[in-house]
Amino acid sequence: MPGTINYYTNKTQGEEYSLQCIQCTGKTTHKVLVSVDIRGTKEEGTYSLSWWIDNQIVQCLGCKTVSFREASSNDEEYYPISHDAYEYNVDERLYPPRIEGIKGLGRETHYLPSNVYRIYNENLIALSCQASVLAGIGLRALLETVCKEKEAVGNDLLKKIDSLVSKGILTPASAAILHKIRTLGNAAAHEVKPHNEKQLALAMDIVEHLLKDVYILPKQVESEF
Repeated sequence: MPGTINYYTNKTQGEEYSLQCIQCTGKTTHKVLVSVDIRGTKEEGTYSLSWWIDNQIVQCLGCKTVSFREASSNDEEYYPISHDAYEYNVDERLYPPRIEGIKGLGRETHYLPSNVYRIYNENLIALSCQASVLAGIGLRALLETVCKEKEAVGNDLLKKIDSLVSKGILTPASAAILHKIRTLGNAAAHEVKPHNEKQLALAMDIVEHLLKDVYILPKQVESEF
């Protein structure tokens, strides 16, 4: 199948998009600082397909945080927006991954132990890919990792979470909430049960508060006082 591929530097530089920011709450305007833009065609007989991929370094115009955006589409991926107008369906990927409704820990992740950070980041990726079952399992794995890192005792996650209360790391109220996340993770792992985006976003918010209380705030206080 013959075709063409052309590479352009900064073809989309200066363009602005409304994207979820990894620091700000909600979507903000992002501007393309640098881009490598690919334009191509595929041809077979009388059939021809044009496609494009934009690789962009973008900056939030609010907090100035820099991240990466990849956008792609082709001339068959479009839908009508009026009786005589169409809009392309764009496949968009952002890095670091982020999910609407989840602010994330942003730069504060450097306070996390490496094993906790790895599972946290993988869970963000699962959420951003809408892999709801894997995200549910990942939330449970994140709790397991925190319990292990804090040397919680017990032969199952229920007892390990309660052990963190005995150690003074969690309050009984916090442990009760985490048990709901444990149950969510069990359903995902053992019953392959998907949970909706609202449930997963709330669960992730709860776990992020745990990470802040256990790792981030103590280190910030230690460095400031």
